[in-house]
Amino acid sequence: MTLPASFLKRPIAHRGLHNRARGIVENSRDAFEAAIDHNYGIECDLQLSRDGEAMVFHDYDMARLTGQSGPIQMRAADELTQVQLTDSQNRIEPFQALLEQVAGRVPLLIELKDQDGGMGKNIGPLEERVAETLQGYNGDAALMSFNPHSTKKLKSLCPDRPCGIVTSAYDPKSWNLSQATCDHLRDIPDFEGSGACFISHEAADLDRPRVAAIKAKGASILCWTIRSHAEAEKALKTADNITFEGYLPT
Repeated sequence: MTLPASFLKRPIAHRGLHNRARGIVENSRDAFEAAIDHNYGIECDLQLSRDGEAMVFHDYDMARLTGQSGPIQMRAADELTQVQLTDSQNRIEPFQALLEQVAGRVPLLIELKDQDGGMGKNIGPLEERVAETLQGYNGDAALMSFNPHSTKKLKSLCPDRPCGIVTSAYDPKSWNLSQATCDHLRDIPDFEGSGACFISHEAADLDRPRVAAIKAKGASILCWTIRSHAEAEKALKTADNITFEGYLPT
């Protein structure tokens, strides 16, 4: 399987086309609608609620985006849908609501946040709920995670959906992971065994030889997160497409 052409034709808006200063917060209904209005693809993040629902939200703790502290995983879905996003008229929404909103109008690049806590094998409920929710969705949707165990699980649950790994230089100073885990993940050793057909790689690290090797196998290379035309021009010498924020690419 390869990544559909729709993911390569237009830039992908990171967490939607957000602008918090204008009341359009990341991973919100308004951010997704703004991306659709500009005909950009959408990248979004999913976390698991206490009662097993896939929720559209990036952080593990709720404080930055809602003003309410504590892990999102400790709240039930019904409670979460009543939580308003800070500086926004929108609330936290379930994944199902996002699918209904987008309805196939633009491609969806869906990142499942690591639920293990250390990129290990303690995963499953979020992947299973996402697969269940995606049944019957006719739009282009690709699934990915930093955790290669999650990617492999997603591929087993969604064999007809493209799956990928989000990859990085894994500087230990920037990650709440052990040195050994960072060293293991840095060279993307799990790509072949995960069923992935693409990676989304840290833009500043695109010159890594392993990225070129994966591209040579026919895999698509996306990258994160581009914040200017100049950064995009440099990244696209290697990457097939960009995930962006903070400006409007052409």
